[in-house]
Amino acid sequence: MMTPLRPILAALAVSACSESDAKPAVTPDTVRSVRTAPVVFDSTPQPVTGTGVLAARDELQLGFKIGGVIARLTVREGQTVARGQTLAVLDLREIDAQVAKAQSAVAKAERDAERAKRLYRDSVVTLAQMQDASTALDVARSDLEAARFNRQYATIVAPAPGTILRRLAEPGELVAPGAPVVALASATGGRVLRVGLSDRDLMRVRLGLPATVRFDAIPERVFAGTVREVAAAATSGTGTYAVEIALPTAASLATGLVGRVEIQSVGGERTALVPIESIVEADGDKATVYALDSTRTHARRLPVTIAFVRGDRVAVRGALDGVGAVVTEGAAYLDDGTAVRVVR
Repeated sequence: MMTPLRPILAALAVSACSESDAKPAVTPDTVRSVRTAPVVFDSTPQPVTGTGVLAARDELQLGFKIGGVIARLTVREGQTVARGQTLAVLDLREIDAQVAKAQSAVAKAERDAERAKRLYRDSVVTLAQMQDASTALDVARSDLEAARFNRQYATIVAPAPGTILRRLAEPGELVAPGAPVVALASATGGRVLRVGLSDRDLMRVRLGLPATVRFDAIPERVFAGTVREVAAAATSGTGTYAVEIALPTAASLATGLVGRVEIQSVGGERTALVPIESIVEADGDKATVYALDSTRTHARRLPVTIAFVRGDRVAVRGALDGVGAVVTEGAAYLDDGTAVRVVR
């Protein structure tokens, strides 16, 4: 698990300052007892970190195709619904009247068209008049089909199983066509963490990369995920790029939880991993570690640059090539050239 760099560096700086203030004077005859730990060289890339919000991948804003007065709203926020379940219904009296009117218009148009055909055969009406009557019948039938279609969408049904996120209207309210009435989190698409990344971080992210997510509300659990979607354009206003992390084991969590993600990025460089307790005199991303000289009897001060923190180890860049171990216990009491004795 990677750790955000800034808080760790601040803690290291405070620790280094306090320990330096308490450092006793070193005399030429002083021999410090120290412990060492091996340096591990690795090409693991610096992780991409960010903060995002948990959401259903498919969140649907459901409304009526036509406007009207809501007669019934049958669901509440947090309720689980099944596919095809009725969620809301408009007052159907006006809509049913429109369907009945369209049906009557079709019946009249059918009679007019049939009469025009007979009269045309008897040369009483012209061909154009007969064709106009036939066209009027087609128009009436289309109006009836539209009225029936609107009647069908005067009821909101769940297009997929899921959970009601928000109830955006109440019975008796007049709603406009297309106005959201309920928000549904579909269960078919799973849960995702939506994160905004900078352009620099985006260049190190690819589809399918593994990620880990922690939620402040559930600090004891770590959720494994993968990068499912990467935006091709920046979000207007923020300039960040939206990235979705699929979390298959987070289906039971509430929408809206804030999580911290670490993505195992691509394009790693070779760095040295040292124990976090070997870092002293930290200032920003600059720090110091101590190694032993060739005789293993004196300390060598080595300046390093901190790249990132991974668990209890720090990835550093600097003069550690060929260095097999660094001082951990006792490092805060050393100067360059201090005589040391390695204890087990």
